[in-house]
Amino acid sequence: MKEYIRKRVVDLGMHIIQTEATVRQAAVVFGVSKSTVHKDLTERLPRISRELAQRVKRVLEKNKSERHLRGGEATRRKYNEARTRAS
Repeated sequence: MKEYIRKRVVDLGMHIIQTEATVRQAAVVFGVSKSTVHKDLTERLPRISRELAQRVKRVLEKNKSERHLRGGEATRRKYNEARTRAS
């Protein structure tokens, strides 16, 4: 694995743990696709650091379990903004 990829993978893992960011949020911060973030965290990171990979996995599972709440909140904001503009 090339060194710049290894560094990105570890940096992504640390960022996810420290900020509890979603895959989408991490992709924006690092300027890569969601697919790259997912591959880095699920395939590459376990080969580099099992412990870090386990910690990241817990955050990703938490985010996954809460995604329906974030989606519902986004929909609520969307309709409240539309209602405000129509007034």
